[in-house]
Amino acid sequence: MDQLIQHLVNTLILGGTYALLGIGLTLIFGIMNVVNFTHGALYTVGAYLMYLAVAALGLNFFLALPVAILGGLVFGAAIERLLLRPFRGADIDTTMLVMIGAGIALQSATLWIFGGVAKAIPSPFPEAPLQIGPVSVSWLRLFVLGAALGLIALTYALINGTKLGLAMRAAFQDADTAALMGVNVRLIDTATFALGSSLAAAAGALLGPVYVVFPQMGGLAELKAFAIVILGGLGNVTGAAIGGFILALAEELGAGYISSGYRDAMGFLIIIAVLLVKPTGLFAKAERIG
Repeated sequence: MDQLIQHLVNTLILGGTYALLGIGLTLIFGIMNVVNFTHGALYTVGAYLMYLAVAALGLNFFLALPVAILGGLVFGAAIERLLLRPFRGADIDTTMLVMIGAGIALQSATLWIFGGVAKAIPSPFPEAPLQIGPVSVSWLRLFVLGAALGLIALTYALINGTKLGLAMRAAFQDADTAALMGVNVRLIDTATFALGSSLAAAAGALLGPVYVVFPQMGGLAELKAFAIVILGGLGNVTGAAIGGFILALAEELGAGYISSGYRDAMGFLIIIAVLLVKPTGLFAKAERIG
């Protein structure tokens, strides 16, 4: 029982960052109908921006996190304006090729700038973990959980409680009708891609200090983000958030009770099982026809 409680606590911590990845990806796909193959690279960018701010520039750890998130926002806006907007109206195959190329370019750029040696991000938290009965958790991981939940809450507040969020939801329902109603769809596309990119960068900035930072770290994170979106239902923000925690639970229980070597495989096995039963995902909503 003690081991199970420990795995559940680890699930909450990992699930929060997975949810950030999934929400960012599903927002971009749902509103822009773009498969974002730069998501993993932006996750890596967020981790390296955190490293630069803390280790290279000596910025306070807690101030470095919003700097990394803002950097992801700027990177996302630039990608949308420079690479996606010129191909507006092109078929999805063309935009996929563009995004794949952009993702490879970003990964290569981080390798060229920082080299292939893994970097560690110094943390201000004590190394001794917090012990609550049988459960042991590091203070850094508790901060990661709190920050991730806070960012998820802010994202929901933005989408559901602001004029920008209302315009984003209108564009999601019907971009052409939203444009006729006065919504600047191009601006919404930029804001959506920037927001999704900033969430990916936030996940990288949060998990970078927990593990290490290296140029290829975004590859597996991107695959997991796609798995989360598929599990939760394409374009479903709530489903993506829940899917992130489900994937984290599958990984934790698989690593704890089967083998740590199957940690990453367990999540994808569950995705396959879900798709066999419900191909649209667990939380997909019925779409309006016509």
